[in-house]
Amino acid sequence: MHSLFAAPLAGFAFGLSLIVAIGAQNAFVLRQGLARRHVLAVVGVCAVSDLILITAGVAGAGLLTNVAPGLVKIAFWGGALFLVLYAAVSARRAFRPASLTPNDDVGPTRLGTAVVTAMALTWLNPHVYLDTVFLLGSVAATYEAARVWFGVGAAAASVVWFSALGYGARLLRPAFSKPSAWRVLDGAIAAFMLALGIGLAAQAVNN
Repeated sequence: MHSLFAAPLAGFAFGLSLIVAIGAQNAFVLRQGLARRHVLAVVGVCAVSDLILITAGVAGAGLLTNVAPGLVKIAFWGGALFLVLYAAVSARRAFRPASLTPNDDVGPTRLGTAVVTAMALTWLNPHVYLDTVFLLGSVAATYEAARVWFGVGAAAASVVWFSALGYGARLLRPAFSKPSAWRVLDGAIAAFMLALGIGLAAQAVNN
């Protein structure tokens, strides 16, 4: 049984691990931050979108545990397998690091264009549903009654990350432009995901 205090901390760490990977969405937020254009709107779209997806994942976890308790064990094994695969992908990125740098253009100048672009990069990405809804929901299910607090922690991680990326872009750009920094970050994510996956497998065996 997970403590109420541990659930939001675990959710924060897990949520952060999912969203910090290099991708078009993060590059777009970084670029808007560097250009200082519509940062609040772009950060808001990304954070609110994550909140909706996280809520869907946690709600699905609640439905799973309340309506079909027998499927929880399947969620344990499925989540464990996915976490191990995610760890392998992160480890591969650590061995072949890239860098997060915006394009030379300054990004959309109109608010509407910036908002639509942010929404498209979020909602048209198939990985967001697999990561945020299925994977996060599966892990949230293991926290039983504290799963809502796990979701709160994951949502907080999203707000913190996108705010830091958008408003701290000029300070964060030097670090993100170094492949070595991403090597360390992806290595840490791989270790965290692997440990969590092993933990879920152990719980599946014991339940």
